[in-house]
Amino acid sequence: MRKLQVKFGTSNTKGSNRSLIRPLQRDRGSGENELNSRRRVDAVMAELGKMIGLENVKGLIKELRAFVEIQRRRQREGLVSSANTLHMIFKGNPGTGKSTVARLMGRLFKELGVLSHGHLLEVERADLVGEYIGHTAHKTREQLKKAIGGILFIDEAYSLARGGEKDFGREAIDVLVKGMEDYRDNLILILAGYKDEMDYFLETNPGLRSRFPIQLEFPDYTVPELLAIAQAMLAEKQYILTPAAAGELEKILRREVLFGHRYNGNARMVRNIIERAMRRQAVRLVNKKNLTRQELMSIEKEDLLRPALPAGVKEGESNLPGGPPICYNNSR
Repeated sequence: MRKLQVKFGTSNTKGSNRSLIRPLQRDRGSGENELNSRRRVDAVMAELGKMIGLENVKGLIKELRAFVEIQRRRQREGLVSSANTLHMIFKGNPGTGKSTVARLMGRLFKELGVLSHGHLLEVERADLVGEYIGHTAHKTREQLKKAIGGILFIDEAYSLARGGEKDFGREAIDVLVKGMEDYRDNLILILAGYKDEMDYFLETNPGLRSRFPIQLEFPDYTVPELLAIAQAMLAEKQYILTPAAAGELEKILRREVLFGHRYNGNARMVRNIIERAMRRQAVRLVNKKNLTRQELMSIEKEDLLRPALPAGVKEGESNLPGGPPICYNNSR
């Protein structure tokens, strides 16, 4: 069974008795506005439900939705409402759905009244860290301001601490921590990256762990889940796999999961394989006349097979002097 680490914590900073719901959106009123808002919330949850896998992540988001809605109902009855810190850590390999989930969270929290805009601002180290003294603080503050009302999503966040004590990344972390306090009523910060690197990052910055009470692990997809993702991508583009092609795709995915690179890309790998198969199908069909609808939609086994290497050339070698190595790894 997959393990999901989830920690809830109540902010102990000043203003911890604040309401979770933004003041301007507490009383949206009943009737049509509230009904439309609920419909939009349901639409976001339905979109989340269509995502392959991630059952534990979905479960947490359902908990957060329920918590916020119950706090709103408590307010209406004159009861004390609790405020929980919603800053989060996302741990997982590329292609496991971290940024997609963060984007859905932004839309959800907007409709629930937690955020005023609900947009997602994705940044990395280069967007926060400057080249000289004072530059980093300015760049980081600018990103924080852009993110107000939504979610600031920092990918490969551990890179902020990779340069040692004198690295400007440390300054960016300090500004982010201050921003979390200054804009706590209308900003959610999500730090994301590989699991091992994020665990090390939190160990080297013990003060950060308590500021991010919600820690989510995004596991790699299983082969059946990758197949389901492939089928969904094909259906969206109005393509279908023949039975032989479906079998070949499963072989490719099993090979990649068992023997591929540790960071093989998950859903991104599937997208690359599918898009390459679509191109190969186009090459196979382009000179044919009177194509049927079925032929235009069908991905055949040969569209997924690796092309034959030139005579006398081994995989990983180039057939041209000084040329790049040839590699037909399906994950690239």
